[in-house]
Formats: sequence, C-alpha cells, structure tokens
Amino acid sequence: MISFSSMTFLFIPLRFRLPTDLVPDCYNITLWPRLSPEPSSGLYIFTGDEYISSNEYVQDSFGRTWHPTLSYITFFTHNSISSAGGGSAPTIKSSWLQSETQYLVIQLNSKLTQGQKYELYTEFTGELADDLAGFYRSEYEEDGVRRIVATSQMHPTHARKTFPCFDEPAMKAVFDITLIHPPGTVALSNGMEKGQSVTQTRFEPTKKMSTYLLAIIVSEYSNISATQGDTLIRIWARRTAIDQGQGNYALNVTGPVLDFFQMYYNISYPLSKSDQIALPDFFFGAMENWGLVTYRETNLLYDPMTSSNRNKETTATIIAHELAHMWFGNLVTLRWWNEVWLNEGFASYVSYLGADHAEPSWNMKDLIVLDDIHRVFAVDALASSHPLSSKEDSIILPDQITEQFDAISYSKNLSQLTLLKCIMFFFCFQSYLNHFAYNNTVGNDLWHHLQMAVKANNVSLPRSVCEIMNHWVLQMGFPVVTVNTATGKVSQKHFLLDPESEVAVESPYNYKWVIPVRWRKSGEVQRDIWWLMEKEGMKSGDLWVLANINVTGYYRVNYDLGNWDSLLAQLHSGHQVIPVINRAQLVDDAFNLARAQLVPTTLALRTTSYLSAETEYMPWQSALDNLNYYYLMLDCTEVYQPMQDYIKKLVTPLFLHFKSMTSNWTNVPYGHTDQYNQVNAIRMACSTGVTECQNLTNTWFEQWMDSPQRNLIHPNLRSAVYCSAMAAGDKAEWDFGWEQFKNAAVASEASKLMSALACTTKTQLLERYLSYTLNSTLIRKQDATSVITAVASNRVGQTLAWDFVRKEWEYMFTQYGVGSFSFASMISGVTARFSTLDDLQQLEQFVEEHKAAGFGSATLAVKQALEKTKANIKWLERNKNEVLDWFNSQT
Repeated sequence: MISFSSMTFLFIPLRFRLPTDLVPDCYNITLWPRLSPEPSSGLYIFTGDEYISSNEYVQDSFGRTWHPTLSYITFFTHNSISSAGGGSAPTIKSSWLQSETQYLVIQLNSKLTQGQKYELYTEFTGELADDLAGFYRSEYEEDGVRRIVATSQMHPTHARKTFPCFDEPAMKAVFDITLIHPPGTVALSNGMEKGQSVTQTRFEPTKKMSTYLLAIIVSEYSNISATQGDTLIRIWARRTAIDQGQGNYALNVTGPVLDFFQMYYNISYPLSKSDQIALPDFFFGAMENWGLVTYRETNLLYDPMTSSNRNKETTATIIAHELAHMWFGNLVTLRWWNEVWLNEGFASYVSYLGADHAEPSWNMKDLIVLDDIHRVFAVDALASSHPLSSKEDSIILPDQITEQFDAISYSKNLSQLTLLKCIMFFFCFQSYLNHFAYNNTVGNDLWHHLQMAVKANNVSLPRSVCEIMNHWVLQMGFPVVTVNTATGKVSQKHFLLDPESEVAVESPYNYKWVIPVRWRKSGEVQRDIWWLMEKEGMKSGDLWVLANINVTGYYRVNYDLGNWDSLLAQLHSGHQVIPVINRAQLVDDAFNLARAQLVPTTLALRTTSYLSAETEYMPWQSALDNLNYYYLMLDCTEVYQPMQDYIKKLVTPLFLHFKSMTSNWTNVPYGHTDQYNQVNAIRMACSTGVTECQNLTNTWFEQWMDSPQRNLIHPNLRSAVYCSAMAAGDKAEWDFGWEQFKNAAVASEASKLMSALACTTKTQLLERYLSYTLNSTLIRKQDATSVITAVASNRVGQTLAWDFVRKEWEYMFTQYGVGSFSFASMISGVTARFSTLDDLQQLEQFVEEHKAAGFGSATLAVKQALEKTKANIKWLERNKNEVLDWFNSQT
C-alpha cells in the first residue's frame, strides 16, 4: 500500500486499514504481460505503469498516509507525484515496502496541501506466476502446442499484487486500462475495447467500482456472441471448446438470466457488454468481475454429449449467481469484509430465482433446502461458528478476510431470505439498489430500506425489521424449536451438535431468536405465519403436528416422542401426505437432534425405514447425507457390514424402480431430480453389493475400455459408474482412467474421472495419486485439494491422505500460496473420519508443530476439526453398540 508523510523521522503505525485523508478517483493503468519466459531468469513477468488520480486531500491530524498497496513479490521501479490542478507538489524523499502491512511507503520532502488533488505515477515489474492470485499465468495444451493465458483474480485482496492501489472495497474508482499483448492474442478487461492496434488494446473506462472487481486477460481464445437488447454477450474459451459448442448453453442461458435480473431489480444492466470466460486454472468456482466474469472451465462449459444434468445445473446456477452480483455486490458493494453476506448471501438467493426463470422445469427453488440450508446447518451448529456480521476491526488481515467466504456467508443469509419473502423483499431490493448505486453499504442500510417497504405496504411485524434480522445476523448459530403437542408448549434454545461444547462467543441476544413459524395439523394447514418470541401454544389433539412447512425458517424442529411416532407412522402409511421438502427435513432434523442427544439415535434411524417405498430425490439425498456420517464413524468397525446390509435392503427397490422407469437403463428419466436420484440408486446399490448393479457398471466400463473412442455410458451416470468400476477393478482400470483423464477434451468429463480415480481400493495407486498433487503438470494446482479430500473420503485412503498432508504440509503451505490451495477444505476433508483418542492426539500434535507459522485461511477449519473430533469420540462411545444392535435387528 502507499503511505505519504513529510516527517523526517517517519513512524508508520502497524495498521492494516487505509486512512481516508486521500482516496483514489481514477486509475490509468498500462500492463504488458510477457507470455514467454525471460531468457535471463526463466521467469514469466509483466511490466506496467499507472497514474492514480486522487480526490481532494483531507488534512490529517499529524502523520499523513496515502495507502495503496503493493505486494512484496512485485518490484517497484519508479515513482513521482504531481498536483492534478497544476500547482506545486511535494517531491519524494524515499520509498520502501512494508511487507507486514503490505504498504508501499513514500516519504515526502514537504506536506500535502488540504483541498488539493494529486496524481501519483508509478512504474513496476512483477512475476506472472502460476499461483492463481493477482495477475497470474494459466497454461493449457491445444493442437499439440502449450499456450499461455495471462489472467487475473483480484478478489479479495490480490489487486495489490498487480499494481499499487487503494485495495479496499469502499475506495471505488474508475479504471482506464490499456493492455499490451503479442500479435495473434486477444485482450479483455471490464470495459469494451475502444481502440486496438496490432499489439495494444485500450478499453472504455469502467464504472466506478472496487479494486477487487478488476479483470485483465490476454489469451489466444475465441468466442461466440449474441445481443440481448443493447448488451453484447460473449462466451470466451479455448478455441477447440468453442468450436465443439461447449459455450452454447452458457450463451443461451445468459440472456434470459440478465433479463430476469433487470426486471427483478428494475434497474437496467449498467454496462455495454457481458463477457464470460472459462479458464484452465482458476482457484474459485467463478468471480463476478464487472463485465468480465471468470469461471473454472467445469462451471461455464457444457457439452451435451459428455456433461451430466448436474453439470448443466451447475452452469446455470453459477452464471445466475455471478450475474446477480452485477447489481448486488458490484453496483452496490459492502463497505468492508466483515459483512460478506451483503454480497454473497443475496446473490446466492436470487441466483436460484434467475436459474428457475431460465430453466422453470427444474423447480430449482426447492433445492435451496438441500444445497444451502442443510449445508450451513452443519457448520452453524458448531461452537466454533461465527455470526454473519463481525466488528470491522476484527477482520483486518488477508487470511481473516478469506475465512469470511464460507458457508455461513453464502448460505445462512440465503436461508434468512426464504423467511423474509413475506416482508415485501422484492420492493426493498429496488429501493436499496437505486439509492446506493455506485456506493458502499452496511447491513443496517438494507434493513432500513426493508422497513420502508414494510411501512409502505402495511405489513404487520412483531418488531422492526432491524431488530428481527439482527437476532439472526449478530449472533452465530440457530435455534431448535421444540413443540410439545401434549401440553401445547413451544420453546426454543441454541442448537449445538455437541451439547457439551463451550460457546465462548457472547451473544447480544442471549442466543434467542425472533422466529417465524408455519405449521399444519395432519392435512390441515394452519394460518400462514406466526412469530415465536416467547412461549406459545400448539396443541395437536389426536392429530400430528408438523412445523416449519417447506422449511421457510432457519431452525430445526423437535417434538414430543408421541408426535414423532405419529409422523413416522404417517411416513409408513402414506408418505406423500407430508410435503416432499418436509420429508427430507424430518430425516435431517432427526439425525442431527440425535447427535445433539435431544432424541434417541434409534428414532433417527427409524426415519429411514420408509425409504424402501420412497422414490423422490430430496428425502433420499437427505438420508444419504446423514448416513454418510455413520459411514465415516463406523466403516472401520464391526458395524459396517450390518449397516451395508440394511442400506442394501432399502436401496434395492429404488434401483429396480429406475431400471423399470428407464426400460432397463436405455432411457433417461424425464424429471430433473429423478435423474439425480437414478444416480443415487446406482451409486448406493453398487457400493452396498447389489450384484446386478455391480455387473451392470463393470460391463459398461469394460465396453468403454474395449473401445476407448466410444463411451456409451450416459453422462448422468458416469461419476457413479466410474467410481464403482475403479473400486471393483485393479491397476488396468486405474491406468485406463488416468489416460482418459489426461486426454479429456471436456473439463466436466475430466472432473468426473479425477474423482473416480480416488475410488480405487489399491493402496499403491492411492499413494501414487496423492503424490501427483505436488506436480502441477499432472494435477492442476486448483484441483490438488479436491484430489486429496477425495482420497480421504475413501475408507482405504483416509489414513494415507492424512499421513500425506502431515508430511507435505510445510511444502504445500509455503510453496503453493493462498491462491492455489484450499487449505480449509483439505483440513476438513482429511479429518472428517477422526473419532478416536489417537486421532485427536495426532491432530493436536499437528497443530502444535505448525502453530508458529500458523494455518492462514485454514485457521478456523483447524479449530473446527478439533471440535468435531472431540464430538465424534463422544458420539462413538455413546452410540456404537446401540447402532450395531439396531442394524442387526433390521436385517
């Protein structure tokens, strides 16, 4: 960052936030990436120069600091300062890098003048590294030639790694970008190209925006395009991918999604073009750079011949998420990273609406429960969770900022919005976005506009919007609502997966929430909504009660045992009477309530026994997600085989159902979620030992091995079939899969094979596969953690993966960098099975050995791994024998 002072003896306080006495107005930047290594050093580099124009200088009380940032790996070669109004300006006495705060400090010979505008000129050189952060290098092979892409990832704090800048979201400015690039390449940035010579492209100035939204790319890509109103839409990718039509679906879905958001927000898309580009190497799933959205190839490209319906849904929903950000996040931006949910939670919510508009037959809005609410419940039920909003001064370091981008920020706020739909949320969005366009906000700004909509539309609420929502935003966790249908008493308390864990984080509301409740008695739906603040009555008489209809509230529900018995009886006698979303939720609630010791473990297991008559995806997926915990805890014990036998008994009717529906596997189910559940049927039938399933998948895979150019396995089923064949096969099957992975022309196909290779039961092959993650020519850096966690999920590979991480941690942590490795997901993955005192001791020893260097963005994940391991140990001690007896009684 850049700091200015006129003091002879300069003292720069150790602070990581920018002062506001001088802020940027415009950046005029020229960058020249070299797509060939330098002969002298062998490094790929980029050079650049920029003019930063400031707003008027505001007099500070003593020391004055101008605070753009520059990473220590970029070399600063020249700087000067001038007065934008033509007056005199201080000269520069000296400058240096302060690595801990990431400041570029510039000491001046005289003071800056209050009310004056200044302009800083800098020249700099940096490495175009392959670390997936800032301005970096991506590589791929096409037509036998290795090709280089110079691309960027500025979010959240990597713009400073590329050029000196005011790298905070609140310091918005206009960016005037010029890229110098080799003949035969194309240059892209946020704005439309407005002037181009053989080797230089200049772009129209951007809208006023934050540094983290800047995008700069030089490549040999091609594109397909269309227009939607006045907006040019382009999909960019490798030439072969474009020629093969892999960008067509993304192009077709982008227009309808943009139209939907323009209608929903009642604000036109503010830019002249919408570029979306698929990158071979990209750490995140996608990034919402304004006007130039970047994606992993698997998330943007779709090939109907090899991609599954899951791949298609992923493409549609991620495009919708990123385009939602064009308004919510880009046009109006969070002030600081302590409220990431202001960007991500709302984009996640409306992405379902946008995807649902583009693909109405998928019924996307129902999948929020499985994909987001259940996902975030698992994290938010830990004592080591965190509130949606934190104090600004508690989130200052880059690693702390990175940690904010978790399930809490993305999914918890989304679940709050499902319960706020009744409060004129639609009108609130429009008012909020119009009022704060091109500026920054805090959470209370949104609640204020929501309150205005409530008042204007005469909506009745028990308390103000701000007071209701602060209960959910300013305290971590969520409640369990307990309904005693015999007495009518309804109560709430903070739900903790481990009730013996200590909650160290104080709550301003004593862990109480203002809770909206929708409920029904048997077939009778009760009045639309009431709010649980204190104790209220809910008697059932002779009927069962079901609360949280369609899971519109962010809480779990427990009942008296009599009501649980009535609900389970209803599942067995006629499960369709209970809405499909609530069938999934009953299973998920019961299993998690049992882990929290609020209901018997056998009650949770009993919720699965009706599944032999269930064919819907959501209840099945909910059950399999929860039974996966039992596999993690018990698949190396004597409980494993009785559990396998029980699940085999449950899944066999589902397997036969889809065999009949598809005319002996020759057709594809019509329904979107039916296609998902067909995959579940094959995956679980094969893994539990249904002979017909294993013969089927082995035959399909052998046919492919006999004719590698003709893969007749349906794309929907490939993940399940590949994994089953790898598990049943030997080195020949694995080597074949590896060759197909290396040669895959479609990223989604490569991803399926990459996961399946971890399914082998051969230790030597798993060890070899793990070693490949340290060689980016074999496994791309962006995929390394996925491979390690996939091996860890294999009951044969868990110990191998943990030993590998312990052995290679220092190398990975120091050499791969923040942009290359998802250390948090890796820690979570390799420790998921930990359930013994020996596991805990090894984890504690690992933490002790590396505590001096710290764990960076994995700090919270390490803390949660310790908490989960301790809870797992207690769960296993309490439940193993009871679970064994129950499974034995069922088979």
